[in-house]
Amino acid sequence: MSKNKATIQSIADTLGVSVSTVSRVMNGVGKKYRISTKTIAAIHETAEKLNYTPNKIAKSLRLKKTFTIGVIIPDISNPWFSKITMRIEEESRKRGYSVFLCNSNGDITIERDALKLLENWSVDGIIIVPIGIEYKHLLALYKNGKPLVLVDRFFEDVELPYVSTDDKQGALEANELLINNGHTRIACIQGLRGTSQNTQRVNGYKEAHKKHGIQIDESFIVGSDFGYDNGYNEAKKILKNLKDTQITAIFSTGNQITLGVLKACKEENVKIPEELSLISFDENNYSELLYTPISTVSHIDDEIGNKAIELLFSQIDKNTIEESTNVLTPTHLIQRASVQKISS
Repeated sequence: MSKNKATIQSIADTLGVSVSTVSRVMNGVGKKYRISTKTIAAIHETAEKLNYTPNKIAKSLRLKKTFTIGVIIPDISNPWFSKITMRIEEESRKRGYSVFLCNSNGDITIERDALKLLENWSVDGIIIVPIGIEYKHLLALYKNGKPLVLVDRFFEDVELPYVSTDDKQGALEANELLINNGHTRIACIQGLRGTSQNTQRVNGYKEAHKKHGIQIDESFIVGSDFGYDNGYNEAKKILKNLKDTQITAIFSTGNQITLGVLKACKEENVKIPEELSLISFDENNYSELLYTPISTVSHIDDEIGNKAIELLFSQIDKNTIEESTNVLTPTHLIQRASVQKISS
């Protein structure tokens, strides 16, 4: 014979407390209402003994919330995006929310479809690392009242809240490290053109040159996306023409690009840093473990995930469109053995 399903009322009756007390504890706001630690523990223990399962559908209908958020990233295999997603999931769980994760695979059509899917599932808000080349579909969703926060990539002068890093400053410091070590002929392998992320990093590269009175050779700025193949193919071209170009260093604008560069150097038997110095945007687990540890610009920061969640829930909880809030977190230059001092 099946047992009657436990309810908040049955928990309250068992313990001799009010239904509102049980409800507040089960919703995680017991301390806020000054419910004693002893009572909170007793309610959780009784709920477990009675096999109480919250009726999330009823709760969602009552509060007009699904207690879910959507997260869209362009490349789930990229460790940086994975780390940010894990942080967002962790912080969401603390608030009693579940996460739907979508991978756009760097495809704007998939990005649009993912947004529609999440909207149809009535998620309470969306955090997205946009591909960064189009924004109208994002702006329309946000203006229509859907809580939305951009991470990592953003759009200049567009009213969309974002949390990103000061990529321009990070790139400037990386290239100044090369210049201060005597390098004046520096190749820049860039990522996806037109994205804020790429634009800021290339601008930092150029700013460092201008600051030190070094003429910029536009032919040294190559590449088309943040992928491994881009890094490999462009590095192969650079390495085959080192004698003609007299390039002494490479500034990589992303960790996947850097992996491609390292493979190309291995195939061409070019030693780092003896024959070519290398510095990369994006710290990675492998950076310090290589035979020649790689100098990097790190923007791995738990604050990015924390700030994104904070901005999103400020919209969800208030149920209004706030004036756009934009956050830039600082980067950190990590100097290792991949940059060698040379004669000017």
